Amino acid sequence: MELIAITESGELAEPVPSTIQIAAEVMGATAQLYRAVGYEPPWIGYLAIENGTCVGACGFKSPPQSNRVEIAFFTFPGHESRGVATRMASKLIRLALDKTPAVTVAAQTLPEENASTSVLKKLRFHLVGTVEHFEDGLVWEWQLSDPAEA
Repeated sequence: MELIAITESGELAEPVPSTIQIAAEVMGATAQLYRAVGYEPPWIGYLAIENGTCVGACGFKSPPQSNRVEIAFFTFPGHESRGVATRMASKLIRLALDKTPAVTVAAQTLPEENASTSVLKKLRFHLVGTVEHFEDGLVWEWQLSDPAEA
């Protein structure tokens, strides 16, 4: 899997064979996010490419704040249940820890067991509690248990 950076203008940092409509929508939304939280590589958004196909999107919700960075990932339709989300999240963890080894890597999910919670458990995140998110309401907060094992 290769992660291709989404630039500040919402374009891809490198050419890819083709993208699908949902990827274009993600790129536009990511550029909007940058306007709100800033554009500071590597704390940005990425498209995930496997075998020349765009299979998902992932990224950091913002640069680290108070030594905490939050990851997010989304597998595109037709590519679910193939480990794509796990590979994307794993790459984000590696990027974060390579850049800032002591950073706390976190994620938020809907407050229910689902595919995202399975991915986080597989990658050794632990549930730290329920928090109120300003847009999503109540969500579960997860943190990477032992970065050395990631």
